[in-house]
Amino acid sequence: MPITPTRRAAVLGHPVAHSLSPLLHGAAYAALGLDDWSYTAIDVTEDELPAFVAAMDDSWAGLSLTMPLKQAVIPLLDAVDPLAQVVGAVNTLVPSARTKVGTNTDVHGLVAALREGLVHRGADARPGRSGAGAERPEVGSAVVLGAGATAASTLAALGELGCTAPHVLVRSLARTGELRAAAHRMGTAPQVERLDHALERMLAADVVVSTMPKHAADPLADDLLAARAAGRELALGVLLDVVYDPRPTALSRAWQECGGTVVGGERMLLHQAAEQVRLMTGRAAPLAAMDTALETALAAR
Repeated sequence: MPITPTRRAAVLGHPVAHSLSPLLHGAAYAALGLDDWSYTAIDVTEDELPAFVAAMDDSWAGLSLTMPLKQAVIPLLDAVDPLAQVVGAVNTLVPSARTKVGTNTDVHGLVAALREGLVHRGADARPGRSGAGAERPEVGSAVVLGAGATAASTLAALGELGCTAPHVLVRSLARTGELRAAAHRMGTAPQVERLDHALERMLAADVVVSTMPKHAADPLADDLLAARAAGRELALGVLLDVVYDPRPTALSRAWQECGGTVVGGERMLLHQAAEQVRLMTGRAAPLAAMDTALETALAAR
């Protein structure tokens, strides 16, 4: 007879079928010997979310939340940790003693992924680049592409890495109100501008983080390749593109071809999921096992 799981978790979003979270959490449970735990993907809209959260019972170990639920879930929680409050986005719900607590592990994932890129850049970084050769590198200058919930988490991550005044480049200044409010809460002072001069900003930055949707940054890749074709000398820093499908993105491919260091969005995904596993299970995440499962799945695509 099938064994009924005694603990369950899930990622909620709309759409959510593409999510790699079940793969990552499943690999973690297997490595930790949590045979009676399950983790699934459940398609839930903003309208459906209140009823879903209200119906959670003691069998639930936690929820991962992806778009468009990271902000919609906040009014449904009993408590929100300080980091998630200032960022204005919750991607993790952990029930505790009949209390539903919201946290944000995206910032953790972004910091860990960027540190990987900066350390990898290491001695190859151009003179003056922040973090060259450092085990815990800092960022002197940065560009953030986009103004959504992930961009707010990126501001917090960059602040943790020492950069509190990055350039934020957006398609519409009129849609930056929530990001500006989040920046004010976390004490950062981003310079918000239109994408018109994105190439110049990116070329001057230690770090570029693209939080733009799939294919939205493709024109920037074209600009970068055109600059190289025109004979311009390019000295690029580290690019983290949070999109991991397609992999690599057009921007990531162009960045690497022009000599920059690229961190794929799957690295952020891995590290934020590992922190979720720790919060939900109370045990250190088996990062190596999760990493292997992720790379195997992505290689098969």
